[in-house]
Amino acid sequence: MTRAEKTAVIEELKSKFESSQFFYVADSSTLPVEKINKLRGLFFEKGIEMRVVKNTLVKKALETFGEERNYAPLYDTLVGPTSIIFTDVANAPARLIKDFRNNDERPLIKSAYIDSAVFVGDDQIDALSKLKSKEELLGEIVTLLQSPVQNLVGALKSGQNKVTGLLKALEERGE
Repeated sequence: MTRAEKTAVIEELKSKFESSQFFYVADSSTLPVEKINKLRGLFFEKGIEMRVVKNTLVKKALETFGEERNYAPLYDTLVGPTSIIFTDVANAPARLIKDFRNNDERPLIKSAYIDSAVFVGDDQIDALSKLKSKEELLGEIVTLLQSPVQNLVGALKSGQNKVTGLLKALEERGE
């Protein structure tokens, strides 16, 4: 790889890291080609991008951001074969990898960067897969906001039935 090619890869990675709030650093090195292709296909279906990149190029791209993004804890995980997984949904790669690993022990999650929080180690896969996506959080908020309104409507409807029942009883007495 020439110096110009390396510079182009670093610039491309910088723009990816700049525009991505969530990414994973993983190791899928011992998987056979057919399983790697299957994993890439699953990622593609979910709108997730997986790239195999040299650790030194990733580190150089991350270092350009300085301390502002808290990338420093990720540097120690940039050892050995590395895949970078870019996503728009924080928990999607962890859930997909967890499902994929039913028969394999790979891919391993080396680390994950989730909106300025850093998760290090494969033992974090459960925590990462349980993170709520933006859509799930919005759904919970809508449900919470609807609950008082539904209670009020229910109370008004039950009160209406009581008033109607009282009016019928008074009407019957008057006859």
